[in-house]
Amino acid sequence: MHITPTLLLCLTNTATAAPQFTWPWGGGGGGSSGSGSGSNTNTANDITNKTPCKALTVIFARGTNERGNIGSVIGPPLRRALQARMGAEKVNYQGVAVCGQCCCRSCHPLEGNANGGGNGGSLMVSLAQQALQQCPSTTIILSGYSQGGSVVHKAGTLLTASTPIAAAVLFGDPANRSPVSNVRNLKQYCNSGDRVCEAPKSFAITAAHAAYGRNGNAEDAAAYISGVTGVV
Repeated sequence: MHITPTLLLCLTNTATAAPQFTWPWGGGGGGSSGSGSGSNTNTANDITNKTPCKALTVIFARGTNERGNIGSVIGPPLRRALQARMGAEKVNYQGVAVCGQCCCRSCHPLEGNANGGGNGGSLMVSLAQQALQQCPSTTIILSGYSQGGSVVHKAGTLLTASTPIAAAVLFGDPANRSPVSNVRNLKQYCNSGDRVCEAPKSFAITAAHAAYGRNGNAEDAAAYISGVTGVV
């Protein structure tokens, strides 16, 4: 077995006493483990599957250790809320799967947050570019939850004028209250008691950090996205 620097870092983090990212529901994010593209599954690949063009394209980065590429906390609820408001025929949805800068599910999330979810930022920009190449008239929204917020912030630093982004919508963002570079419209949700985004930040995973899909944030975000893009 060839031990690469990335694998060594991953194994080291697993073996050391560094604090672990513990989800209140146990393990990696809960929810469906389905790999389809229905509104209740935790995987969405409308860009990479070259789904027919739609008015809106949302590129979503999940939280640390969530399953699939949109997770279960807010990724699927946001997709359902957008489809309910605009109609499924107007919404394409694509996930960005990252696991910190390491190769395994036990990576410590702070590494990923500090590095924009590893390569997640560049992958998100690449997906936005692919979406616009396939569907030049689509409107793009970047969105992320928890570590996925760090992915969006990293993506912002890599954007150019050739990849216009209508807005960014973030949930439980470790960099809450900080702007996203090269994105004019920004909506951030930070629940009271969420120590990932609310000061004083301890990065402890509380019930508040897991509540974004159950407290009306998805519907509010869908209304915001509709208002800022004009897609109704």
